Amino acid sequence: MAKIIEFDETARRGLERGMNQLADAVRVTLGPKGRNVVLDKKWGAPTITNDGVSIAKEIELEDPYERIGAELVKEVAKKTDSVAGDGTTTATVLAWSMVGAGLRNVAAGANPMSLKKGIEAAVAAAVEGIHAVAVEVDDKSQIAQVAGISAADPEIGSMIAEAIDKVGKDGVITVEESNTFGMEMDLVEGMRFDKGYISPYFVTDTDRMEAVLENPYIVFVGSKITAVRDLVPVLEKVMQTSRPLVIIAEDIEGEALATLVVNKIRGTFNSVAVKAPGFGDRRKAMLQDMAVLTGGQVITEDVGLKVENATLDLLGQARKIVISKDETTVIEGAGDDADINARIAQIKAEIDRTDSDYDREKLQERLAKLSGGVAVLKVGAATEVELKEKKHRIEDAVSTTKAAIEEGVVAGGGVTLLRIQSKVLELAKTLDADEATGARIVAHALEEPIKQIATNAGLEGGVVVAKVLSLKGASEGLNAATGEYEDLVKAGIIDAAKVTRSALQNAASIAALFLTTEAVIADKPDSMGGGMPDMGDF
Repeated sequence: MAKIIEFDETARRGLERGMNQLADAVRVTLGPKGRNVVLDKKWGAPTITNDGVSIAKEIELEDPYERIGAELVKEVAKKTDSVAGDGTTTATVLAWSMVGAGLRNVAAGANPMSLKKGIEAAVAAAVEGIHAVAVEVDDKSQIAQVAGISAADPEIGSMIAEAIDKVGKDGVITVEESNTFGMEMDLVEGMRFDKGYISPYFVTDTDRMEAVLENPYIVFVGSKITAVRDLVPVLEKVMQTSRPLVIIAEDIEGEALATLVVNKIRGTFNSVAVKAPGFGDRRKAMLQDMAVLTGGQVITEDVGLKVENATLDLLGQARKIVISKDETTVIEGAGDDADINARIAQIKAEIDRTDSDYDREKLQERLAKLSGGVAVLKVGAATEVELKEKKHRIEDAVSTTKAAIEEGVVAGGGVTLLRIQSKVLELAKTLDADEATGARIVAHALEEPIKQIATNAGLEGGVVVAKVLSLKGASEGLNAATGEYEDLVKAGIIDAAKVTRSALQNAASIAALFLTTEAVIADKPDSMGGGMPDMGDF
């Protein structure tokens, strides 16, 4: 396909036009009095949202240069969302301000590379300032406040705080749609995975169609089991203890499965066969997780172990295992705490290293299953449109709350960014010409979020900034919901420090790319073909 190329100022202005269109659609949603945006869908009802990243993802512009500009700013929102779960609108507003001011300076003759250096130095100083004022969150009421602000609903905040209290900060909180009104929480005890019994003959509770085994041994096998002779030595050892046995393997079939079923039906020996969850390397990893949790070992030829030679000390143990047709729950595994913590640390390190969103999600699921459990928040609403919007708000609030626990909280309402402006301006005095200009661009951008919050609340942004700067307390600012000036931390208006930090860093990163762009290469738009030829006398 043919390409078109633009250079210098023309290229940057094309990108800026695209950025402005996206930013204008996103920034109206900022703050407690931010507006909603309606997103048209090809199928089904439209979506109503005030979530920056959801709005940004929907924007596709026609002009190729404008489209590239919008895509660059989308990356700010997406990256902030993936790292912190919130702050996407703030990040977009910061990027919009930095790029606009930066391009004006480049057009006036400033050196883009020096501006970039100044922006990076200013952001580093601002991030230090954010960390310096961040307060650790260890109180359930503070967690509820953070979640309540993100979701714009105190009731949701309380429910999320309750869920985190139950499953711990590394536990998984999932949000599901419900047919009922309101919200309810369902807590999953222990480790649960989505594979059930291989045969219904293993069921012990026929009313619920579940196999419930108390104080069982668990054997983990990293291969298929088909021959009964492989299982017999293990079965004999476990039978002598009069305890039930759960076999979790890649697959169990043929005479091995038939023998287990016959023994269960006759009442000779109580056992259940379950397929291991996942595929390939993920299956191996999940088997190892379960083995660590229950104090057992995965029996695989990779480490020189065979099923027929297995001894009781290689088997895992748990207080209880509940197995249904589709899922298995291991309750109170007998694993050593030190081993479990080492495994958790290993998974956390893998999460930090991976670039894939899918892998990160799967690793976080494994982490949660090892470290505390899963809480399911079931949400219902009057209409499908409201339900989807509410579900999205809750998912964002969960991510924000976890970010707050990780790096602490700061005063919300754009006040923290405004307060660290003075630190950035002090830094600018120590820098050379264009670098100092870069730092001042960041300082100017730091007041944009509070201005936008004020504008959306029907107030004059510049007046609000001047008033907040005249207030003595570091956390005093405008409560846009009430229109009052007060201590925002005491009023419960707090943001996760990680959200504020990520928004600023990601915005600065994209701004630096914009300013140092000298050429843009895009696909040449297709010219519309002519209509059908005249059909004459036909």
